[in-house]
Amino acid sequence: MLRLRFKVIGCPRRALALTDTPRPNCPDCQGVGGIAHDYGNPETGEYEGTNYEFCPCWTAWCLPLLPLPQWLHRTPPGYSNEPPF
Repeated sequence: MLRLRFKVIGCPRRALALTDTPRPNCPDCQGVGGIAHDYGNPETGEYEGTNYEFCPCWTAWCLPLLPLPQWLHRTPPGYSNEPPF
């Protein structure tokens, strides 16, 4: 069963999209939608990154519906772009 919701996405342009939601009472992922596995460098043991394994309770699809307008980003009057010192 799909649990649909609206979400704002930003790639390649901001848009309103319809997406699936992970099952909130899933015993495997506890409603997150996946399981993160951290890994490190075998020689130094330092953190290298994270692999994300999707849970079968969730399909990671996204259907863009409506592009959102691009607002003009202007600095309000009275503000300066010079450093304070």
